[in-house]
Amino acid sequence: MTLDRFYPIFDSADWIERLVPLGIKLVQLRVKDRDSTDIRQHIQRSQSLCDAHGCELIINDHWQTAIEQGCRFVHLGQGDLDQADLGAIRAAGLRLGISTHDKSELARALDVVPDYVALGPIYPTILKQMKWHAQGVDRLKTWRQQIGDIPLVAIGGMTVERAKSAFAAGADVVAAVTDITLDDNPEAKVRAWLAATR
Repeated sequence: MTLDRFYPIFDSADWIERLVPLGIKLVQLRVKDRDSTDIRQHIQRSQSLCDAHGCELIINDHWQTAIEQGCRFVHLGQGDLDQADLGAIRAAGLRLGISTHDKSELARALDVVPDYVALGPIYPTILKQMKWHAQGVDRLKTWRQQIGDIPLVAIGGMTVERAKSAFAAGADVVAAVTDITLDDNPEAKVRAWLAATR
């Protein structure tokens, strides 16, 4: 499976509707702290917009709603794996991405044969408090050797400038969050990412 090299992650359908039309071809919807009705609406809006623009939408965590809404791809963190029904996810035909932070988590991820493995945080991140320190790009080289042909996603503190070193270390895809959403001109930042990764 080939994934686009640029993988922004947004916390609402508003961001997706605003920025995907600029040319984004792979995006994650990571909705937190909303009720089930609101989550469903964000997924519906995002899927509709992404379908119209030829963009692959990945739903973070909410795998049951993703199945209900006919989505094609979910992303699970290690904690989410404890609760998820992987059999139901596979039976529904959903592809699966999994977060990893250390070797034991990587082994667990590989056991379920994911469609991609994410490693992070590569650099310090302000997105959320994590018990893991920055992994550094050298860890990407180690993961690359261990996962074979499975796509490798670099996440955590990524910027346009840092993307080149992540790709050189073996990442297939670079994920960005606050580098876009906290920028004064998110549209310009997305265009810079697209130019650097195409």
